[in-house]
Amino acid sequence: MVLTSFSAIQPVRLFALAFFLLTAPRFLLAQTDAFLAESVKKWDNAMAYTLETARAIPDSVYGFKPTPEMFSFAEQLDHIGRNMTWLAGDYLLGKKFEHPLLAKEHRLPAETLELLEASLAFAREAIATTPADSLEVTRKFFAGPMTRRQIIALMHDHHTHHRGQLVVYLRLNGVKPPRYRGW
Repeated sequence: MVLTSFSAIQPVRLFALAFFLLTAPRFLLAQTDAFLAESVKKWDNAMAYTLETARAIPDSVYGFKPTPEMFSFAEQLDHIGRNMTWLAGDYLLGKKFEHPLLAKEHRLPAETLELLEASLAFAREAIATTPADSLEVTRKFFAGPMTRRQIIALMHDHHTHHRGQLVVYLRLNGVKPPRYRGW
């Protein structure tokens, strides 16, 4: 059956179509709000677990490398912080992370922890303040175009990857890692 005019649509179908068109944007926005709320909660748990892991290593083994080509414990912490602030700043917030310890070439373990905590807090702010209606905004990325939603997922994944390496570093140094925190 071919419809020749708008009036040929049955009233019930017309009502259903109007209802869908009016409520769909709200439903989709609620889904993106839920994604952001879940991402912030996940980030809070991940941040706490990473900081516990970082605090568990004795200062004397901050330079430990399992193999010569791998990051040291301190370099892993710096790498996590640098990447989270880069992704959060360039792709979510649109502003650079600033901290006085960034300019310091050789940091003490306590300074490394301070900078890591500030970096992860900056990334959390970026996730928490990302407008829900901007999650599908696509940006140029070295690995190909990515939406803000994908950047947030990448941040979680990259953070988890390097924290997992830190857990192995702890075990290799006879230190029991903190209890895992999930969602």
